[in-house]
Amino acid sequence: MKKDFLLIIILLIAYKANAFNFLPSVKDGSVVNHKYYSLSYVEKHELAEWTAHKLTRESVNGNQRRTDDFRNDPFVSTGSATTSDYKGSGYDRGHLVPAGDMKLNRVSMSQTFYMSNMAPQTASMNRGIWRRLESQIRDWIDHQPTLYIITGPVLDRIQETIGANRVSVPNYFYKIVLDYSSKSPKMIAFLVPNHGTKRWIDDFVVSVDYLEDITGIDFFPALPDDIEEDLERRSSPWKWGIY
Repeated sequence: MKKDFLLIIILLIAYKANAFNFLPSVKDGSVVNHKYYSLSYVEKHELAEWTAHKLTRESVNGNQRRTDDFRNDPFVSTGSATTSDYKGSGYDRGHLVPAGDMKLNRVSMSQTFYMSNMAPQTASMNRGIWRRLESQIRDWIDHQPTLYIITGPVLDRIQETIGANRVSVPNYFYKIVLDYSSKSPKMIAFLVPNHGTKRWIDDFVVSVDYLEDITGIDFFPALPDDIEEDLERRSSPWKWGIY
C-alpha cells in the first residue's frame, strides 16, 4: 500500500513537470506543434516569431548526429521559407531551436532542419556569439534536469529581405531560459545583434520585461502571476554562474 502511494506521488510529480505549458502568447503568427518543439510562424516575415522547446540531459547527451536535411516545413499551412531563399543571400540558415539541443533521436534532430526553424543570420553572429550562447545553455543542463527555452527574432524595423519569398532579415535575436524544476525558479534572457562581436554573452543579458516590450509577446503566461512578475522583472546572471 505504501509503495503504491509513493508511486502515485512520483507519477503526479512527473505529470506536473511534463504538463507545464511554457508556450508564449501569439502576436502575429500561427502555432505549429512539432513532436519536440513548437513555434509560431508569421507568414508576413516567413519566420517564426518564437520557438519553444524543452532541454534535458537526454536530448543534449544523445548520440544522434546532424542530419543537415534542410527542407520546407510541411506543417506550416501557408508554406514556409525555402532553401532557395537563402541561396546567394550571404546569410546563414541560422537555427532557432539548435540542432545540438536535439540529439535524442533522428526525428528530434531532423525536425530542427525545417526551414520554419531557420532565420537569416550573419555568419559572424551565427558561428560566433550565437554558437557560444547555445553552448553555454547546454552546459547549464548539468546542474538542472530540465530547462525551458524560448528563442526568436525581433520582427520590428525590418529593412532587408532575401529570396523570392521575401524572408525578413532581423536586426536582433533573443533567447529566454527558464529553470522551473528547482526549489527557486530562475530565468535569464539575452538580446543579441545580428552581427559579429567579440564580447561575451553576459554583455547581452536583458530582462524578459524588456523583451516583451520590444516584441509585443507575453512570455510564459501560464506561470503563476507572482512568480512571472518576479522572474521577468530582472535577469540575475550570477544565479547562472555568469557575471
